[in-house]
Amino acid sequence: MVSPDHLLLGGVNLTDEASVTGAIGSAVERFGRIDILVNTVGAWRGGTPVHEGPLADWDLLFAANLRPTLLASRAVAPHFLAQRRGRIINIAARGGLVGDAGSAAYAAAKSAVLRLTEAMAAELKSAGINVNAVLPSTIDTPQNRAANLSADHAKWVHPDAIADVVLFLASDAARAIHGASIPVYGLS
Repeated sequence: MVSPDHLLLGGVNLTDEASVTGAIGSAVERFGRIDILVNTVGAWRGGTPVHEGPLADWDLLFAANLRPTLLASRAVAPHFLAQRRGRIINIAARGGLVGDAGSAAYAAAKSAVLRLTEAMAAELKSAGINVNAVLPSTIDTPQNRAANLSADHAKWVHPDAIADVVLFLASDAARAIHGASIPVYGLS
């Protein structure tokens, strides 16, 4: 049984504008408003130099890392503007700050998320809307552990630490923070 304070949506394609707009509309219809958007969708691929890597990797990483953030933020902005309040929190990455060898497509996509965060913050702050980003380093997940068996997992950032920063940015304690990119690196 689903409680009245939950909304479960299936089949939402976060790279399709109509699908994302419909999902945001469903949330507003169900609850009468929307207050916080946390953009967490992303993907990583790397290991090849720019001149050798397939163009498909660039397309995938921009589609997975930038497009859902852009579409969801655009869809929620009119609701936030009408309310004169809202929070958009984007999960970018430490990799968006610097282009390391073998990770140019990922770095460029995450950097685009950071520039989008800054631009939307500048556009929306006068309406009482905060837009900020969180920059995790490697996140300690089962998938990342399986892909990096020999890494020192103790240095990676735990998802709970990222959630703590997201909760802060969603709170009134962060009301004066606009366009920030907060590092959450763990011990790495």
